[in-house]
Amino acid sequence: MNAAPSPTAPAQPPVLLAARAVRKSYQIDHRAIEVLRGVNLTLDRGELVALRGASGAGKSTLLHLLGGLDTPTGGEIWFAGQVLTNLPARELARFRNRRVGLIFQGYHLFPELDALENVCLPARLARVAADEAQAHGKELLERVGLGHRLDHRPSELSGGEQQRVAIARALVNRPDIILADEPTGNLDSHTGEQIIRLLAALQAELQTALLIATHDAKVAAAAPRVVELVDGAIEAAPTG
Repeated sequence: MNAAPSPTAPAQPPVLLAARAVRKSYQIDHRAIEVLRGVNLTLDRGELVALRGASGAGKSTLLHLLGGLDTPTGGEIWFAGQVLTNLPARELARFRNRRVGLIFQGYHLFPELDALENVCLPARLARVAADEAQAHGKELLERVGLGHRLDHRPSELSGGEQQRVAIARALVNRPDIILADEPTGNLDSHTGEQIIRLLAALQAELQTALLIATHDAKVAAAAPRVVELVDGAIEAAPTG
């Protein structure tokens, strides 16, 4: 008699993140400055996408909205089938901590903490046990080539090293997506290329979705899919 097949978990929908008709404006004096004008964008699980646009085009604004750091003026942002704008503040903070890894142009490391402490901080905020957080933090710092710099503070690290610490920090809670905002903007071209290669390698290895915002065509070329932010809206980048 044949054994009944074991049940399998239902497949997850491929779309992880979706912006639908997202608008964002700011009130300055008596004027409304519209930065995003009906942005539509989807990102699949495990996908690497470059968001390209000129400086001041609103790339950082869009990433802040997608990461739950800000709320849109209009439209909706969906993550894994859930509308982010409907989440209470506490749940939104939990979403940012557990499911999103953020990498900034300015690194945003705490100067009083060493490299390992900076990497472990999101895990400790997520109430991961100290020994478990430290073991994973050390593993990540070794993976990004900084296993010998665990106890060095940001002021003792180069720009490229600080960005590697920031990458490790973004990965420490095993997020579903990494949002990288001009990750090479403060680096020389050679170091910037190294950082992008490292990010792409880690993304492929871990199958984490990765959205890189950049004004640099060379950085954008590392992604299989490129979209452009033009006049506050997304359009497909030209090919060829």
